[in-house]
Amino acid sequence: METDLGEKLKTLRLYRNLDQKTLAERAGVSVRALRNLEAGQGSTLKTLLRVLRALGRQEWLQTIAPVPSINPLALTRDAQPRLRASRTARVRGAG
Repeated sequence: METDLGEKLKTLRLYRNLDQKTLAERAGVSVRALRNLEAGQGSTLKTLLRVLRALGRQEWLQTIAPVPSINPLALTRDAQPRLRASRTARVRGAG
């Protein structure tokens, strides 16, 4: 996953026609940190966030853990209890 993410960032950087030095400067990280991030060789979350901001792609973070619009637990708490036939009604109807 780290390698895949690094390759996507590198592709985006190249698409924007930026070299590593320029992007690193814009992001406020070292060239080595950027190189490690792009190679999938480990990086910090802070470096990733800075690089994403410098590339104008911070919205990517919204796809990592989207906030659900409906809470399934709230649905079960608010739901009406199921109605069941009484035992005597089932016995009368069977005979």
